[in-house]
Amino acid sequence: MDKNTRENIQVASAIGMLIGGFALAVIGFFTPPVGQIHESVLGIFAECLIYAGSIFGVAIYIQTKYAELRAYVEERTRR
Repeated sequence: MDKNTRENIQVASAIGMLIGGFALAVIGFFTPPVGQIHESVLGIFAECLIYAGSIFGVAIYIQTKYAELRAYVEERTRR
């Protein structure tokens, strides 16, 4: 699997989870009893947020560390 394809799948799944979790929260607000979201819906929404945050956070962390390592290696090879 190509690196770009894998990253695109990760981002798409994270965005899908955010949209799905938000939709469940909105639907939960309008189902009986109206105006009250059940705790199970909030739990699922929290899991969606954690999943999306982990996907984006890990990707950003790896990219940052790779850039730092690359800059360090380039600096050391110039000497």
